[in-house]
Amino acid sequence: MSRVRRLLPLLGCVLLGCVLLTLYAPGGRLRRDEPPPVPAGWSPYDLAESIEAAQLRLRRHPDDAAVWASLGNMYLEQARRTTDPAYYQRAQGAFERSLRRPTGDGKPYIDATIGMGALANARHDFAGALRWAERARKAAPFRWALYGVLTDAHLELGHYEQAETTLRRMLDGHPDLASFARAARLEHLHGRPGPARDLLHRACVIPGDPAEYAFCEWQLGELAWSNGDPRTALTAYIQALAADPEHAPARAGKARAEAALGHTGQALRDYATAVARSPSFVIEYGELLHHLGDGDGARRQYAVFIAQHKLLAANGGTDNLAMGMFEANHGDADTAVRYLRAEWKRRRSVEVADALGWALHQAGHHAEAAAYTARADALGGRNALFAYHRGEIEHALGHTAAARAHLTRAMSINPHFSPAGATRARALLAETP
Repeated sequence: MSRVRRLLPLLGCVLLGCVLLTLYAPGGRLRRDEPPPVPAGWSPYDLAESIEAAQLRLRRHPDDAAVWASLGNMYLEQARRTTDPAYYQRAQGAFERSLRRPTGDGKPYIDATIGMGALANARHDFAGALRWAERARKAAPFRWALYGVLTDAHLELGHYEQAETTLRRMLDGHPDLASFARAARLEHLHGRPGPARDLLHRACVIPGDPAEYAFCEWQLGELAWSNGDPRTALTAYIQALAADPEHAPARAGKARAEAALGHTGQALRDYATAVARSPSFVIEYGELLHHLGDGDGARRQYAVFIAQHKLLAANGGTDNLAMGMFEANHGDADTAVRYLRAEWKRRRSVEVADALGWALHQAGHHAEAAAYTARADALGGRNALFAYHRGEIEHALGHTAAARAHLTRAMSINPHFSPAGATRARALLAETP
């Protein structure tokens, strides 16, 4: 399973907040007293048009701090849509120009401060995101978007209690799509799919823009998928694409569900479409190609992944977690351990614990691996991949009963969690008494 896909809920929340800031900020395209667009005839939010409009305004009014901040947020959204990290540099430049502009009260423009926090989260500088968000909270404690940045940073750093406290503040003060979506993520992390689904349904009633509705439906699809229901997931992904045909995460999710349901040809076509729009899904596309016997096709996708991460590093970003998981599954296990030990020093999230445990197992350090994968399960989440990793590690340690229990749990949560992993889990269960 691609680490990039695991991060998409975070990126979606970060950038959803950015879009909302952009839409409703001074100079934005929508005002809060405008009626939301009706579903019939929806057309996706035209980001390129909005960027061009902001640039045009800035040529006439170069000291407009609000528009510089809005432009920075739009570049962040463009980075999400295109997976082109060059937009991070543009976003940073726009935010910094906003922060240097004079404002009425002589203080930095608050949306630029919050935007810098969102940018730090997108670059996986989660400690930096905390600093920017705390600076924004001191200056403007009722700007609710900052609590989204804070929540995301705490989640990625593994500060789960702080994340819940921060999110509660956001929900109490401004219950909206962004806060409900984050609350759903927390419920999912704790293994409570019912409340997570309820929260997402509440969030889906709120959107006023097709891109927001697509985000909500995609989240519902991801929840159904992770709980082993590809048919419901497929329906949600199709709904998302009906609202926004360019929504690459929903296109990749549709491909994943189609593959699980045996619609292999359509799955490959949808994956090809998804990776053409966003390289974020090249690993899972490559893994399906490899599973189907197309090794050359898989290696081409993996080469794109490596190139993408070199580009990310050249633009000030880092993703040791994604690189570590890639090396653990498709490269060198010792290299994977180095990436993931470095990431564990930066943050203690359940995702990093699972990935480090898996890399240690692949490198032959099974006992140490077991300790990390047990930590990954500490929140009580229902994650088939985590359970499969624990099963493999217990099997390597000769703990037959524990191995069987974890592998059975993995398959009961989602029997389609990974083409290769699910096949391997079935084989181990067949040979384990």
